[in-house]
Amino acid sequence: MPKTRVVVVDDSALVRSILTEIINRQPDMECVGAASDPLVAREMIRNLNPDVITLDVEMPRMDGLDFLSRLMRLRPMPVVMVSTLTERGAEVTLKALELGALDFVAKPKIGVADGIRQLAQDITDKIRIASKAHIRRHVAPPPGTAAPAPARPVTMASLGRASTEKIIFIGASTGGTEATKDVLLNLPADSPAVVITQHMPPGFTKSYAARLDGLCKIRVKEAQDGERILPGHGYIAPGGLHLTVERSGANYIARVQDGEPINRHKPSVEALFLSAAKVVGPNAIGIMLTGMGADGARAMKVMKDAGSYNYCQDEASCVVFGMPREAIAAGAADEVLPLNQIAAKVLERLRATSGMSLNRV
Repeated sequence: MPKTRVVVVDDSALVRSILTEIINRQPDMECVGAASDPLVAREMIRNLNPDVITLDVEMPRMDGLDFLSRLMRLRPMPVVMVSTLTERGAEVTLKALELGALDFVAKPKIGVADGIRQLAQDITDKIRIASKAHIRRHVAPPPGTAAPAPARPVTMASLGRASTEKIIFIGASTGGTEATKDVLLNLPADSPAVVITQHMPPGFTKSYAARLDGLCKIRVKEAQDGERILPGHGYIAPGGLHLTVERSGANYIARVQDGEPINRHKPSVEALFLSAAKVVGPNAIGIMLTGMGADGARAMKVMKDAGSYNYCQDEASCVVFGMPREAIAAGAADEVLPLNQIAAKVLERLRATSGMSLNRV
């Protein structure tokens, strides 16, 4: 098999050297070039035709986001961002994902052995995923273009008691930050509560939740241990911790806890979906979005067996058709849909079941 060809773009000579060595140690990939800034990278991409780029989030001479935006318009290709563990780094990284970057890794403190080992694991895993991902041309709206008018909100009357009794559970990984955003943007302010596990490291989920909160009609926040799960709110699993749900009297509450990784992930979709099956049962709606691997697939089938109604994103609209494919293969899906139809179908079902028995229909 031909090796995956990678170009590293980073203004730090030390980081370029470390990433080059990590990549070249892998039998299935090689670093064919290392650029100190986007202008040098542009020529390398033109001459070397790499399969994947790693890109520092903050670059000299040309802003990394400007470079990424141009790249995804003119020559779409898999880009893995290398982000700093700062609030500024998180904000830039999330913007990069909006512009079409596939995924990101957090840059460790140079010289910390454990951090370098973790970087090696993360970056090589994500390069492998990136090399197989479906990358689409990113078309940014022209400057000054007005945002599209929001969809007409669904009233509480049209959803009835389903808003207070149902909970929507979402699992996602690679490509999932934007896919989850697409679903949440199309939910009304009186939507049932939405509980989300997106594979993401510590330090980024708070910024991600804040970004969604500013865009969506529902309120979105990073989940806190013991808080009530309320209609019209979305709860993001904190990076590095598992999120589950529990029952407390008449209320559902979030449980945020440390623990061993499940399916190599923390937070894990498996943990969230198993709690949904156990605690919420037929009042749960499951959604599996784009992502590599099988995290949550088995648990989604347990959800279905407990009475939930489940949606999986289809292959054509996935960046990586791993987690949905595995959930479908496990018999967990009631419907397989393009990303842009999922929210509408969920609302359609909620309206249809409003005021009726909430057992499977």
